[in-house]
Amino acid sequence: MNSNRSYGIGGSTAETELSKLSEPSVKPAPINSLEFQNRLDKACHALKTKGLDALYINAGTNLYYFTNTTWNPSERMVGALLFANGQLKYIVPEFEIGTFNDYKGMDGELIAWAEHESPVQKISEHVTEGIRLAVDDSTAFTMVSRFQEHKKFRISSAEEFIRNIRMLKSEAEIAQIQYAMDLTMQVHQATARILSPGIRTTEVEDFIHKAHQKLGVASGSYFCIVLFGKDSSFPHGVKTPKPLEENDMVLVDTGARYNGYLSDITRTYIYGDATQKQQNIWAKEKAAQLAAFKAAQLGNPCGYIDDQVRVQLEKDGLGPDYALPGLPHRTGHGIGLDIHEHPYILRGNDILLQTGMTFSIEPMIVVPDEFGVRLEDHIYMTNKGPKWFTQPAHSIENPFGV
Repeated sequence: MNSNRSYGIGGSTAETELSKLSEPSVKPAPINSLEFQNRLDKACHALKTKGLDALYINAGTNLYYFTNTTWNPSERMVGALLFANGQLKYIVPEFEIGTFNDYKGMDGELIAWAEHESPVQKISEHVTEGIRLAVDDSTAFTMVSRFQEHKKFRISSAEEFIRNIRMLKSEAEIAQIQYAMDLTMQVHQATARILSPGIRTTEVEDFIHKAHQKLGVASGSYFCIVLFGKDSSFPHGVKTPKPLEENDMVLVDTGARYNGYLSDITRTYIYGDATQKQQNIWAKEKAAQLAAFKAAQLGNPCGYIDDQVRVQLEKDGLGPDYALPGLPHRTGHGIGLDIHEHPYILRGNDILLQTGMTFSIEPMIVVPDEFGVRLEDHIYMTNKGPKWFTQPAHSIENPFGV
């Protein structure tokens, strides 16, 4: 018998919980054209400051971020050239022009290339000799090498360039992330209520997908990890997950995309009665998460947060470093248009915390072959310090503070 049913774990069905969910009536407006133009202006300013002539932006989240153009990367080059003077030109396969124009978010000339042509050669016809070009680090090496081999281009990586702009989120971006996080927290609470002995992880994943859809996210879950019992000691799961049994640890990690921006929340709790060891490890996980939050102060390096988490874990008899039982991976990652992006909360990362940064705090504790506990919430940096997008879990038996 599940003894924590009164705390919102078990006691219901998928059908009942789906029927309770409804799309919120108040939502944040999508990012507007003025903000996209502001991003292009920032990039132009950075180009001038760094003595660069142009930036190549590859299809994917970078192209969307700067130009409001949604296009998935593939083996065919699609992207944009942003010149320091503000001129914007898109690189597009000739046969895709009609479709591309439907998706194009900001005005710009098209550089079209036919299937038998080299897109890099076509770009070279629109630039001057020796152009200093920063190339989006998400660009496939096959294309980067063509820039390298062409005599007209002097190329460098745009990773740091793009990182420094994208990792500082605006108020509008934070509002998108907050909305997505709020939806996913509702899904988490509903998910806990449908649990019962024998339920399979695939059933839970299916419910989570449908619950996100019921809340207005047409694409459903962006990702989903559901693990029971010993399987929870493997951070990203196992090949053949076990069904739920009485007194199993439950780990659920999921998120969704709203207006391009992502949520990502993990909860770990007990279905039934927790052992003393499980209670102790869960409490140490929460203490590590709170140590990270305390360390997340403006001006501190990102790596300092990871350092302080490991100090806390060592105080609690875990680790040291990446040793198990303990934390086998970094403390967190940035979030925005990508599920993992800068800044990374990782030992040795000397990027200083600044207003507008958004990132996870998830110092998972792994007890090999027994169980794992991951509590993942995200924070955003304000001019007064860190703020939670979602409040940390309450306890192992009552994760949502019911």
